Amino acid sequence: MNQQFNLTQVALELAQSTLHEHSFDQLLATVERVIPSDASALLVLQGEQLKPLAIKGLMSDSLGRRFKIVEHPRLEAICKSTLALQFAHDCPLPDPYDGLLLAKTGDIPVHACLGLPLYDKNALLGVLTFDSLNANAFNSISADTLNTLQTLCSAHFKTALELAHYKQHAQHSSALVQELNREALTRDGGEIIGQSPLMQTLKNEIKLVAASNFSVLILGETGVGKELVARNIHLNSARKDQPLIHLNCASLPENLAESEFFGHAKGAFTGAQNSRQGKFQLADGGTLFLDEIGELPLAMQSKLLRVLQSGEIQTVGEDTPKYVDVRVVAATNRNLKEEVAQGRFRSDLYHRLSVYPITVPPLSKREHDITLLAGYFIEQTARKLGIKQLKLSPEAQALLNQYNWPGNVRELEHVISRSALKAKQSQWQNPIITITSEHCDLTPSALQPPIAESRSTANALINQPLKQAVESLQYNIITEQLKQHNYNWSAAARVLELDRANLVRLAKRLGIEVKKTL
Repeated sequence: MNQQFNLTQVALELAQSTLHEHSFDQLLATVERVIPSDASALLVLQGEQLKPLAIKGLMSDSLGRRFKIVEHPRLEAICKSTLALQFAHDCPLPDPYDGLLLAKTGDIPVHACLGLPLYDKNALLGVLTFDSLNANAFNSISADTLNTLQTLCSAHFKTALELAHYKQHAQHSSALVQELNREALTRDGGEIIGQSPLMQTLKNEIKLVAASNFSVLILGETGVGKELVARNIHLNSARKDQPLIHLNCASLPENLAESEFFGHAKGAFTGAQNSRQGKFQLADGGTLFLDEIGELPLAMQSKLLRVLQSGEIQTVGEDTPKYVDVRVVAATNRNLKEEVAQGRFRSDLYHRLSVYPITVPPLSKREHDITLLAGYFIEQTARKLGIKQLKLSPEAQALLNQYNWPGNVRELEHVISRSALKAKQSQWQNPIITITSEHCDLTPSALQPPIAESRSTANALINQPLKQAVESLQYNIITEQLKQHNYNWSAAARVLELDRANLVRLAKRLGIEVKKTL
């Protein structure tokens, strides 16, 4: 096909797709008309790393990876080039996609590799990469064609990035947003990984509430990433240049809690040899993140309420009150409404904290995000363990997606770390380390049943009388939660959002053995 005709079509298609919701995927698909390949990727430059925005022919977890440029010589060479760069078929530099091509398992054999750096004037925006198992695949593409294609793609990519930028952060200037993104990505775990509908909703809620000065109550199971949500609220707020201070309420000794919150003067109590600022003074002008707020003693709850109402704090050992400007973001895995009903948490404090409640979904409800998160943790783990290339086998990926993840994202991160260590030990001579199903030590009881089994269970319930079906379902859910929590009735009750005594009574009525497990 005539290359000039192809370029004309490319220009028209790129112009038409500028406002397309999936403009990055459209860009990659359009360029493939001129440069057909077995694998291609569009990556955006973020600080010192490249983040994939669109891929073709690569394993799906590639979208969750972040490629540190200095660790990938081919990507580094493309980023340093001003023109299209084709690597010789016998180039000794390792390919960043070794083991990730859908069309080939293991090392990539002799193949063609082409990179297009995308610029806005002299500023690198990102890169396009192409790999083909045909060593001569790109030889017939002229330099003029590549130069024209690079110019067209750079202009489109710049426009697409700017539109995405303004759409997400219309209330800020683009320079401020770029600095905000750069700061978030330089911190470990600062980016929220996930494309599921529930996570898109969560990200939208974060952006919405971050622009206000409301107190936020973050709810969710252990390990879902509540601290990460708090960090993103701060980073997207007008207080982003001020401190974000963390305080874990569960680890506070009751006799020192007031000092931790409000500070103390020298000699205020035995052992107070020097004056010390509390967390509220340290967070003045910024954000205070109160983790595990449900564990805060009642005596401290009333003192915290006073600060939220008036901004006034009383340093231990001083008579003169001080005023602070602090936004409070709190988090808990407890059902605070139930805690209020049981008299363990102040109702007025609950309402002060929950001006805008946000619920972080469990990992088991985040469809397709498990693969992306696995890719993210794999890249991090490979760097920590000094592994040149670490990948996940299709069987292991399927196993991870079948698991219920009672420990949520934190459990996934730990599973990837342990699995990578085991894989490295057993494959230490291989250039590519592959995590297989055997390396993933997952709890069998948390594996989801096969679809056929789930359907048969559902059909069995449908064919029962309503009361019997409801009781069967209650029996199964309660016994499963008890198993997952090692027969800790209090823990199971919290997950099921029931009072412990009510749960025990319900269990007895359903015929679940209680005496042995209490």
